[in-house]
Amino acid sequence: MAAAREILQEMQKEITCGICQSYFSQPVTMECGHSFCQACLSQSWRVEATAFSCPQCGQMAQVREFPTVNECLAQLADLGKQLSCQLLQSTEGQHQCATHKEVLKFFCEEDQTLLCVRCQQTPEHEAHQLSPIDQVAPSYKEKFQHIQSHLEKLLDEAEKLLAEENPGVDWESMIQGEYLTLHNFLLEEESRCLDRMSQERRASQDRLSRQMQSLQLLMLDLQEAGSQPDVELLQDTKQLLARSESVLSQRPGTISSELRSYPIPGMLEILHRFRVDIRLDPTSAGAWATVSEDLKSVKAAEGWQGHTNHPGGGHFVFADQSFGTSGNHWYWEVDVTQLPQWTLGIHTTGLMDRNEEDSSAVLFLLSCVKKDEDYYLQSYPESLNHRVKDPVPRIGVFVEYCPGTVIFYNVLQRSLIYMFYPILFTDPITPIFCPSPPLPGTEPGAMTLCPVDSHLCACCYSAP
Repeated sequence: MAAAREILQEMQKEITCGICQSYFSQPVTMECGHSFCQACLSQSWRVEATAFSCPQCGQMAQVREFPTVNECLAQLADLGKQLSCQLLQSTEGQHQCATHKEVLKFFCEEDQTLLCVRCQQTPEHEAHQLSPIDQVAPSYKEKFQHIQSHLEKLLDEAEKLLAEENPGVDWESMIQGEYLTLHNFLLEEESRCLDRMSQERRASQDRLSRQMQSLQLLMLDLQEAGSQPDVELLQDTKQLLARSESVLSQRPGTISSELRSYPIPGMLEILHRFRVDIRLDPTSAGAWATVSEDLKSVKAAEGWQGHTNHPGGGHFVFADQSFGTSGNHWYWEVDVTQLPQWTLGIHTTGLMDRNEEDSSAVLFLLSCVKKDEDYYLQSYPESLNHRVKDPVPRIGVFVEYCPGTVIFYNVLQRSLIYMFYPILFTDPITPIFCPSPPLPGTEPGAMTLCPVDSHLCACCYSAP
Protein backbone atom coordinates (compact mmCIF):
# COMPACT_ATOMS: atom_id res chain seq x y z
CA MET A 1 0.00 0.00 0.00
CA ALA A 2 2.86 2.37 0.80
CA ALA A 3 4.48 1.65 -2.54
CA ALA A 4 1.23 2.37 -4.38
CA ARG A 5 0.93 5.68 -2.54
CA GLU A 6 4.47 6.65 -3.54
CA ILE A 7 3.78 5.79 -7.19
CA LEU A 8 0.58 7.83 -7.10
CA GLN A 9 2.43 10.80 -5.59
CA GLU A 10 5.02 10.72 -8.39
CA MET A 11 2.24 10.45 -10.94
CA GLN A 12 0.40 13.40 -9.42
CA LYS A 13 3.35 15.67 -10.19
CA GLU A 14 2.88 14.99 -13.90
CA ILE A 15 -0.91 15.42 -13.95
CA THR A 16 -1.19 18.53 -11.73
CA CYS A 17 -1.62 22.05 -13.12
CA GLY A 18 1.14 24.46 -12.07
CA ILE A 19 -1.36 27.32 -11.74
CA CYS A 20 -4.30 25.88 -9.78
CA GLN A 21 -2.32 22.99 -8.24
CA SER A 22 -5.19 20.58 -8.99
CA TYR A 23 -5.59 17.67 -11.41
CA PHE A 24 -5.63 18.79 -15.05
CA SER A 25 -8.95 19.82 -16.56
CA GLN A 26 -8.72 19.93 -20.36
CA PRO A 27 -4.92 20.25 -20.26
CA VAL A 28 -3.01 22.12 -22.95
CA THR A 29 0.72 21.81 -23.57
CA MET A 30 2.91 24.76 -24.60
CA GLU A 31 5.90 24.69 -26.94
CA CYS A 32 8.27 24.62 -23.96
CA GLY A 33 6.66 21.38 -22.74
CA HIS A 34 4.84 22.74 -19.69
CA SER A 35 1.15 21.92 -19.36
CA PHE A 36 -1.72 23.75 -17.69
CA CYS A 37 -5.48 23.61 -17.44
CA GLN A 38 -7.04 25.31 -20.44
CA ALA A 39 -9.05 27.68 -18.23
CA CYS A 40 -6.05 28.47 -15.97
CA LEU A 41 -3.81 29.36 -18.90
CA SER A 42 -6.53 31.45 -20.49
CA GLN A 43 -6.96 33.50 -17.29
CA SER A 44 -3.21 34.05 -16.96
CA TRP A 45 -2.94 35.53 -20.46
CA ARG A 46 -4.23 39.05 -21.07
CA VAL A 47 -6.38 39.47 -24.10
CA GLU A 48 -4.56 42.60 -25.23
CA ALA A 49 -1.14 40.93 -25.00
CA THR A 50 0.82 40.78 -28.27
CA ALA A 51 2.72 37.65 -27.21
CA PHE A 52 2.12 34.76 -24.85
CA SER A 53 4.65 33.43 -22.35
CA CYS A 54 4.74 30.28 -20.24
CA PRO A 55 3.56 31.03 -16.66
CA GLN A 56 6.12 28.55 -15.34
CA CYS A 57 9.35 29.22 -17.25
CA GLY A 58 8.52 32.50 -19.01
CA GLN A 59 9.44 31.28 -22.50
CA MET A 60 7.64 33.25 -25.20
CA ALA A 61 5.37 31.31 -27.55
CA GLN A 62 6.32 31.55 -31.23
CA VAL A 63 2.69 31.77 -32.33
CA ARG A 64 -0.28 33.52 -30.77
CA GLU A 65 -2.73 30.66 -31.30
CA PHE A 66 -4.02 29.03 -28.14
CA PRO A 67 -2.75 25.39 -27.81
CA THR A 68 -5.26 22.57 -28.27
CA VAL A 69 -6.29 20.13 -25.55
CA ASN A 70 -3.78 17.35 -24.93
CA GLU A 71 -6.13 14.34 -24.97
CA CYS A 72 -3.49 11.87 -23.79
CA LEU A 73 -2.64 14.01 -20.80
CA ALA A 74 -6.35 14.49 -20.08
CA GLN A 75 -6.89 10.71 -20.00
CA LEU A 76 -3.87 10.29 -17.76
CA ALA A 77 -5.24 12.91 -15.38
CA ASP A 78 -8.62 11.13 -15.22
CA LEU A 79 -6.85 7.86 -14.50
CA GLY A 80 -4.85 9.51 -11.71
CA LYS A 81 -8.04 10.84 -10.16
CA GLN A 82 -9.61 7.39 -10.15
CA LEU A 83 -6.52 5.74 -8.66
CA SER A 84 -6.35 8.44 -5.99
CA CYS A 85 -9.98 7.92 -5.00
CA GLN A 86 -9.57 4.13 -4.89
CA LEU A 87 -6.43 4.40 -2.79
CA LEU A 88 -8.05 6.83 -0.39
CA GLN A 89 -11.17 4.69 -0.05
CA SER A 90 -9.06 1.62 0.68
CA THR A 91 -7.41 3.44 3.58
CA GLU A 92 -10.61 4.73 5.20
CA GLY A 93 -10.99 1.57 7.23
CA GLN A 94 -7.57 2.09 8.75
CA HIS A 95 -8.76 5.13 10.74
CA GLN A 96 -9.57 3.94 14.23
CA CYS A 97 -10.57 5.51 17.49
CA ALA A 98 -7.47 6.15 19.58
CA THR A 99 -9.36 5.22 22.78
CA HIS A 100 -11.37 2.13 21.79
CA LYS A 101 -9.38 0.98 18.72
CA GLU A 102 -12.58 0.71 16.70
CA VAL A 103 -13.46 2.13 13.30
CA LEU A 104 -14.61 5.76 13.30
CA LYS A 105 -18.19 5.90 12.01
CA PHE A 106 -19.87 8.98 13.49
CA PHE A 107 -19.30 12.73 13.64
CA CYS A 108 -20.34 14.83 16.67
CA GLU A 109 -21.80 18.13 15.49
CA GLU A 110 -21.39 19.84 18.88
CA ASP A 111 -17.73 18.91 19.43
CA GLN A 112 -16.91 18.46 15.73
CA THR A 113 -15.01 15.27 16.47
CA LEU A 114 -15.01 11.76 15.01
CA LEU A 115 -16.45 8.92 17.13
CA CYS A 116 -16.65 5.16 17.07
CA VAL A 117 -19.70 3.14 18.20
CA ARG A 118 -18.44 2.94 21.75
CA CYS A 119 -17.64 6.68 21.84
CA GLN A 120 -21.24 7.60 21.08
CA GLN A 121 -22.36 5.64 24.14
CA THR A 122 -20.25 7.69 26.55
CA PRO A 123 -22.02 10.25 28.80
CA GLU A 124 -20.31 13.27 27.27
CA HIS A 125 -21.86 12.53 23.86
CA GLU A 126 -25.19 11.16 25.07
CA ALA A 127 -27.14 14.36 24.38
CA HIS A 128 -25.15 15.40 21.30
CA GLN A 129 -26.28 15.21 17.72
CA LEU A 130 -24.35 12.42 15.99
CA SER A 131 -24.37 11.74 12.27
CA PRO A 132 -22.82 9.03 10.11
CA ILE A 133 -19.62 10.20 8.46
CA ASP A 134 -20.80 9.55 4.90
CA GLN A 135 -23.92 11.65 5.49
CA VAL A 136 -22.36 14.68 7.17
CA ALA A 137 -19.17 14.99 5.07
CA PRO A 138 -20.95 16.31 1.91
CA SER A 139 -22.46 19.19 3.86
CA TYR A 140 -19.03 20.26 5.07
CA LYS A 141 -17.62 19.97 1.58
CA GLU A 142 -20.37 22.30 0.40
CA LYS A 143 -19.63 24.67 3.27
CA PHE A 144 -15.94 24.72 2.41
CA GLN A 145 -16.76 25.43 -1.23
CA HIS A 146 -18.93 28.36 -0.12
CA ILE A 147 -16.09 29.70 2.03
CA GLN A 148 -13.69 29.25 -0.86
CA SER A 149 -15.88 31.35 -3.14
CA HIS A 150 -15.84 34.14 -0.57
CA LEU A 151 -12.09 33.84 -0.25
CA GLU A 152 -11.71 34.19 -4.01
CA LYS A 153 -13.69 37.44 -3.96
CA LEU A 154 -11.66 38.78 -1.06
CA LEU A 155 -8.43 37.80 -2.79
CA ASP A 156 -9.49 39.64 -5.95
CA GLU A 157 -10.38 42.68 -3.91
CA ALA A 158 -7.03 42.60 -2.10
CA GLU A 159 -5.13 42.26 -5.38
CA LYS A 160 -6.90 45.29 -6.84
CA LEU A 161 -6.21 47.36 -3.73
CA LEU A 162 -2.56 46.39 -3.67
CA ALA A 163 -2.25 47.32 -7.35
CA GLU A 164 -3.55 50.83 -6.63
CA GLU A 165 -0.23 52.17 -5.38
CA ASN A 166 -0.84 55.58 -6.94
CA PRO A 167 -3.31 57.43 -4.69
CA GLY A 168 -4.28 59.84 -7.47
CA VAL A 169 -3.12 62.85 -5.44
CA ASP A 170 0.56 63.54 -4.88
CA TRP A 171 0.26 64.37 -1.19
CA GLU A 172 4.03 64.18 -0.69
CA SER A 173 4.71 67.00 -3.15
CA MET A 174 1.86 69.07 -1.73
CA ILE A 175 3.15 68.68 1.79
CA GLN A 176 6.71 69.46 0.72
CA GLY A 177 5.49 72.60 -1.00
CA GLU A 178 3.77 73.74 2.18
CA TYR A 179 6.82 73.03 4.29
CA LEU A 180 9.00 75.14 2.01
CA THR A 181 7.01 78.21 3.05
CA LEU A 182 7.88 77.78 6.69
CA HIS A 183 11.02 78.52 8.65
CA ASN A 184 14.04 76.17 8.55
CA PHE A 185 12.91 74.78 11.86
CA LEU A 186 10.06 73.03 10.05
CA LEU A 187 12.44 70.94 7.97
CA GLU A 188 12.61 68.43 10.79
CA GLU A 189 8.82 68.37 11.04
CA GLU A 190 8.57 67.90 7.28
CA SER A 191 10.92 64.92 7.35
CA ARG A 192 9.01 63.40 10.25
CA CYS A 193 5.72 63.83 8.45
CA LEU A 194 6.98 62.31 5.19
CA ASP A 195 8.61 59.44 7.04
CA ARG A 196 5.35 58.78 8.84
CA MET A 197 3.49 58.73 5.53
CA SER A 198 5.99 56.28 4.08
CA GLN A 199 5.81 54.07 7.15
CA GLU A 200 2.03 54.02 7.08
CA ARG A 201 1.99 53.15 3.39
CA ARG A 202 4.51 50.36 3.91
CA ALA A 203 2.54 49.12 6.89
CA SER A 204 -0.66 49.05 4.82
CA GLN A 205 1.02 47.22 1.97
CA ASP A 206 2.65 44.76 4.34
CA ARG A 207 -0.68 44.18 6.07
CA LEU A 208 -2.42 43.48 2.77
CA SER A 209 0.40 41.26 1.57
CA ARG A 210 0.19 39.23 4.75
CA GLN A 211 -3.57 39.04 4.43
CA MET A 212 -3.30 37.88 0.81
CA GLN A 213 -0.83 35.22 1.86
CA SER A 214 -3.23 34.10 4.57
CA LEU A 215 -6.06 33.93 2.05
CA GLN A 216 -3.98 31.94 -0.41
CA LEU A 217 -2.78 29.49 2.22
CA LEU A 218 -6.31 28.95 3.47
CA MET A 219 -7.60 28.42 -0.07
CA LEU A 220 -4.93 25.80 -0.69
CA ASP A 221 -5.82 24.06 2.57
CA LEU A 222 -9.52 24.10 1.66
CA GLN A 223 -8.77 22.72 -1.79
CA GLU A 224 -6.71 19.98 -0.24
CA ALA A 225 -9.44 19.27 2.29
CA GLY A 226 -12.00 18.99 -0.50
CA SER A 227 -10.00 16.23 -2.15
CA GLN A 228 -9.48 14.26 1.05
CA PRO A 229 -11.64 11.32 2.14
CA ASP A 230 -14.46 12.04 4.52
CA VAL A 231 -12.62 10.94 7.63
CA GLU A 232 -9.53 13.06 7.01
CA LEU A 233 -11.66 16.00 5.97
CA LEU A 234 -13.68 15.89 9.16
CA GLN A 235 -10.61 15.52 11.32
CA ASP A 236 -9.43 19.00 10.28
CA THR A 237 -12.91 20.56 10.15
CA LYS A 238 -12.72 22.39 13.46
CA GLN A 239 -9.39 24.00 12.69
CA LEU A 240 -10.33 24.95 9.12
CA LEU A 241 -13.61 26.52 10.19
CA ALA A 242 -11.90 28.54 12.90
CA ARG A 243 -9.26 29.77 10.46
CA SER A 244 -11.90 30.56 7.85
CA GLU A 245 -13.97 32.58 10.31
CA SER A 246 -10.90 34.54 11.39
CA VAL A 247 -9.79 35.30 7.82
CA LEU A 248 -13.26 36.18 6.53
CA SER A 249 -13.76 38.65 9.39
CA GLN A 250 -10.78 40.70 8.24
CA ARG A 251 -11.60 42.56 5.03
CA PRO A 252 -8.74 44.19 3.16
CA GLY A 253 -8.40 47.88 3.93
CA THR A 254 -7.63 50.50 1.38
CA ILE A 255 -4.01 51.25 0.82
CA SER A 256 -4.11 54.56 -0.81
CA SER A 257 -7.71 55.71 -1.54
CA GLU A 258 -8.30 56.76 2.06
CA LEU A 259 -7.68 60.49 2.78
CA ARG A 260 -5.17 60.68 5.74
CA SER A 261 -4.55 63.74 7.93
CA TYR A 262 -1.06 65.28 7.78
CA PRO A 263 -1.46 68.81 9.26
CA ILE A 264 1.20 71.41 8.59
CA PRO A 265 0.73 73.89 11.41
CA GLY A 266 2.35 77.28 11.62
CA MET A 267 5.56 77.85 13.48
CA LEU A 268 4.10 78.69 16.88
CA GLU A 269 1.50 75.95 16.61
CA ILE A 270 4.39 73.49 16.39
CA LEU A 271 6.23 75.17 19.24
CA HIS A 272 3.18 74.91 21.47
CA ARG A 273 3.63 71.14 21.40
CA PHE A 274 6.72 71.65 23.56
CA ARG A 275 5.25 74.14 26.05
CA VAL A 276 6.48 73.67 29.61
CA ASP A 277 5.01 75.12 32.79
CA ILE A 278 7.76 77.19 34.42
CA ARG A 279 7.80 78.69 37.91
CA LEU A 280 10.33 81.08 39.40
CA ASP A 281 12.69 80.31 42.24
CA PRO A 282 12.16 83.11 44.82
CA THR A 283 15.42 82.28 46.61
CA SER A 284 17.41 83.44 43.58
CA ALA A 285 15.83 86.91 43.47
CA GLY A 286 17.77 88.61 46.29
CA ALA A 287 16.95 92.17 47.36
CA TRP A 288 16.93 93.62 43.86
CA ALA A 289 13.73 91.89 42.67
CA THR A 290 10.39 90.67 43.95
CA VAL A 291 8.77 87.37 42.90
CA SER A 292 4.98 87.04 43.03
CA GLU A 293 3.26 84.55 45.32
CA ASP A 294 2.22 82.35 42.41
CA LEU A 295 5.89 82.25 41.29
CA LYS A 296 4.86 83.39 37.82
CA SER A 297 6.15 86.99 37.65
CA VAL A 298 9.03 89.14 38.86
CA LYS A 299 9.58 92.92 39.06
CA ALA A 300 12.57 95.07 39.94
CA ALA A 301 12.77 96.54 43.43
CA GLU A 302 12.42 100.28 44.01
CA GLY A 303 15.66 102.21 43.59
CA TRP A 304 17.61 99.39 41.91
CA GLN A 305 20.00 100.77 39.28
CA GLY A 306 21.81 97.63 38.19
CA HIS A 307 25.08 97.55 36.21
CA THR A 308 25.84 98.37 32.63
CA ASN A 309 28.78 96.02 32.05
CA HIS A 310 26.58 92.98 31.63
CA PRO A 311 23.04 92.38 30.32
CA GLY A 312 20.71 92.54 33.29
CA GLY A 313 23.47 93.91 35.45
CA GLY A 314 24.50 90.36 36.36
CA HIS A 315 21.27 89.82 38.31
CA PHE A 316 18.94 87.00 37.29
CA VAL A 317 15.99 85.19 38.72
CA PHE A 318 16.21 81.48 37.97
CA ALA A 319 13.41 79.09 37.18
CA ASP A 320 12.85 76.44 39.81
CA GLN A 321 13.38 73.64 37.27
CA SER A 322 16.10 72.71 34.80
CA PHE A 323 15.97 70.85 31.49
CA GLY A 324 18.29 68.38 29.86
CA THR A 325 17.98 65.31 32.07
CA SER A 326 14.95 64.12 30.05
CA GLY A 327 13.40 65.13 26.75
CA ASN A 328 14.96 67.18 23.98
CA HIS A 329 12.63 70.13 23.21
CA TRP A 330 11.22 72.83 25.50
CA TYR A 331 9.30 76.03 24.79
CA TRP A 332 7.96 78.80 27.03
CA GLU A 333 6.64 82.35 26.58
CA VAL A 334 7.27 85.47 28.66
CA ASP A 335 4.99 88.52 28.79
CA VAL A 336 7.10 91.69 28.82
CA THR A 337 4.29 94.14 27.99
CA GLN A 338 4.89 96.20 31.17
CA LEU A 339 8.63 96.50 30.65
CA PRO A 340 10.51 98.81 28.27
CA GLN A 341 13.76 96.98 29.16
CA TRP A 342 14.34 93.35 30.08
CA THR A 343 16.67 90.40 29.72
CA LEU A 344 15.89 86.69 29.52
CA GLY A 345 17.49 83.51 28.29
CA ILE A 346 19.10 80.34 29.57
CA HIS A 347 22.03 79.39 31.79
CA THR A 348 23.84 76.07 31.94
CA THR A 349 24.12 74.78 35.48
CA GLY A 350 27.29 73.72 37.20
CA LEU A 351 29.34 76.75 36.05
CA MET A 352 27.92 79.61 38.06
CA ASP A 353 26.48 80.02 41.53
CA ARG A 354 23.07 81.67 41.27
CA ASN A 355 23.94 84.42 43.76
CA GLU A 356 27.35 85.34 42.30
CA GLU A 357 27.60 88.43 40.13
CA ASP A 358 31.09 87.78 38.75
CA SER A 359 31.16 84.44 37.01
CA SER A 360 32.29 82.66 33.89
CA ALA A 361 28.87 81.06 33.48
CA VAL A 362 27.64 80.11 30.01
CA LEU A 363 24.70 82.37 29.22
CA PHE A 364 22.58 82.82 26.09
CA LEU A 365 20.53 85.98 26.44
CA LEU A 366 18.20 88.31 24.62
CA SER A 367 17.79 91.85 25.94
CA CYS A 368 15.57 94.79 25.10
CA VAL A 369 17.06 98.26 25.63
CA LYS A 370 15.26 101.53 25.07
CA LYS A 371 17.22 104.39 23.52
CA ASP A 372 15.27 107.59 22.97
CA GLU A 373 12.07 106.48 21.25
CA ASP A 374 13.47 103.27 19.81
CA TYR A 375 13.83 99.80 21.21
CA TYR A 376 16.82 97.57 20.52
CA LEU A 377 16.96 93.84 20.79
CA GLN A 378 20.43 92.69 21.69
CA SER A 379 21.93 89.22 22.04
CA TYR A 380 24.61 87.94 24.36
CA PRO A 381 27.26 86.64 23.82
CA GLU A 382 26.85 87.41 20.10
CA SER A 383 26.36 90.73 18.33
CA LEU A 384 22.68 91.19 17.52
CA ASN A 385 21.62 94.82 17.89
CA HIS A 386 18.28 95.07 16.17
CA ARG A 387 16.10 98.13 16.32
CA VAL A 388 12.35 97.73 16.52
CA LYS A 389 9.76 100.44 16.21
CA ASP A 390 7.43 99.11 18.89
CA PRO A 391 8.17 97.07 21.99
CA VAL A 392 7.75 93.32 21.73
CA PRO A 393 4.92 92.29 24.06
CA ARG A 394 5.71 88.58 24.32
CA ILE A 395 8.87 86.56 23.78
CA GLY A 396 8.90 82.87 22.96
CA VAL A 397 11.97 80.80 23.87
CA PHE A 398 12.64 77.43 22.26
CA VAL A 399 15.49 75.15 23.35
CA GLU A 400 16.62 72.00 21.58
CA TYR A 401 19.20 70.10 23.60
CA CYS A 402 20.63 68.03 20.75
CA PRO A 403 21.68 69.52 18.42
CA GLY A 404 22.09 72.50 20.72
CA THR A 405 19.82 75.38 19.70
CA VAL A 406 18.33 78.40 21.50
CA ILE A 407 15.79 80.42 19.52
CA PHE A 408 13.91 83.60 20.48
CA TYR A 409 10.60 84.46 18.80
CA ASN A 410 8.38 87.50 18.55
CA VAL A 411 5.11 85.83 19.48
CA LEU A 412 2.87 88.67 18.29
CA GLN A 413 4.54 88.86 14.88
CA ARG A 414 5.04 85.10 14.82
CA SER A 415 8.58 85.65 13.60
CA LEU A 416 12.14 84.69 14.45
CA ILE A 417 14.21 87.17 16.45
CA TYR A 418 17.51 85.36 16.90
CA MET A 419 19.01 81.88 16.96
CA PHE A 420 22.05 80.57 18.84
CA TYR A 421 23.35 77.54 16.95
CA PRO A 422 25.18 75.22 17.28
CA ILE A 423 25.72 74.78 21.02
CA LEU A 424 27.32 71.79 22.68
CA PHE A 425 25.22 71.33 25.79
CA THR A 426 26.78 69.10 28.43
CA ASP A 427 24.87 70.24 31.53
CA PRO A 428 21.23 70.88 32.38
CA ILE A 429 19.67 74.13 31.18
CA THR A 430 17.91 76.61 33.45
CA PRO A 431 15.71 79.51 32.20
CA ILE A 432 16.70 82.91 33.65
CA PHE A 433 14.89 86.27 33.82
CA CYS A 434 15.70 89.88 34.62
CA PRO A 435 13.10 92.71 34.50
CA SER A 436 15.96 95.31 34.40
CA PRO A 437 15.91 98.57 36.39
CA PRO A 438 12.93 100.85 35.65
CA LEU A 439 13.50 103.93 33.55
CA PRO A 440 13.70 107.27 35.44
CA GLY A 441 10.28 108.50 36.42
CA THR A 442 8.56 105.14 35.83
CA GLU A 443 7.26 102.41 38.10
CA PRO A 444 8.73 98.91 37.97
CA GLY A 445 6.81 96.60 35.71
CA ALA A 446 6.40 92.85 35.96
CA MET A 447 7.92 90.18 33.74
CA THR A 448 5.38 87.33 33.67
CA LEU A 449 5.59 83.69 32.67
CA CYS A 450 2.65 82.89 30.38
CA PRO A 451 0.37 79.92 31.11
CA VAL A 452 0.92 76.95 28.83
CA ASP A 453 -2.57 77.32 27.33
CA SER A 454 -2.33 81.05 26.58
CA HIS A 455 -2.10 82.50 23.08
CA LEU A 456 -1.42 85.98 21.74
CA CYS A 457 -2.57 87.41 18.43
CA ALA A 458 -2.80 90.85 16.90
CA CYS A 459 -6.57 91.05 17.35
CA CYS A 460 -6.32 90.86 21.14
CA TYR A 461 -3.29 93.10 21.64
CA SER A 462 -2.91 96.84 21.39
CA ALA A 463 0.39 98.64 21.94
CA PRO A 464 0.58 100.88 25.04
